Amino acid sequence: MPAEVILGILIPFLGTSLGASLVFVLRNNISNQLQKILTGFAAGVMVAASFWSLLNPALESSEGMGKLSFLPAAVGFLIGVGFLLLLDEITPHMHMDQQVEGPKSGLKRTTKLILAVTLHNIPEGMAVGVVYAGYVSGNTEISAAGALALALGIAIQNFPEGAIVSMPLRAEGMGKGKTFLYGVLSGVVEPIASLITILAASALIPVMPYLLAFAAGAMMYVVVEELIPEMSEGQHSNWGTIAFSLGFVLMMILDVALG
Repeated sequence: MPAEVILGILIPFLGTSLGASLVFVLRNNISNQLQKILTGFAAGVMVAASFWSLLNPALESSEGMGKLSFLPAAVGFLIGVGFLLLLDEITPHMHMDQQVEGPKSGLKRTTKLILAVTLHNIPEGMAVGVVYAGYVSGNTEISAAGALALALGIAIQNFPEGAIVSMPLRAEGMGKGKTFLYGVLSGVVEPIASLITILAASALIPVMPYLLAFAAGAMMYVVVEELIPEMSEGQHSNWGTIAFSLGFVLMMILDVALG
């Protein structure tokens, strides 16, 4: 596997780790306003990445189908949403607002929070893996710079997620080193998901448009189900909206400039 691909799938993990390291810098908790800003920014990056880095290449790769060129993107997107919906239902976890829980279980609150962020990292890892698989396979719609843009965008989005895991755990009295470790571990699933996707996609090149749209659908599910409600409810929702816009524009610029 080329070194640039290995580097690309590790960049998002670095973003999570850096976010988790905020536990050594900030006070024991994140203010409601800052959490909405971080969540809104992450949502904006994911929405932009879903279209420019995933859905758009999926549509362009299917242009040979004529008027039915939308079909792979539409089918893959809906399957991606359904897949995350299924995971959401069968995996015990806490939602990002930390008030509404998933399926009942005997797991601790902190464990559910870690599972929630880990669950969200799966589609992001898959997205990076699918794009790099397309690049390695020679897909003309995906360049090395475009794949790097997505990896950087996901890394930027992962920064607040790492903090969202580590800071609440620290507020509950857990040691800084342990909270940092949990934040880092929540992001380990991303390079693993990327690697598995690359290995699997190499045998599924004909359905690459479906895979790209699948990753987009999974990411959009996370945005709509978790991030947007968290950034828009209660006080300081306008800060979340502003941060969403900035995250969206930043990811758009990255993709267009590097892609």
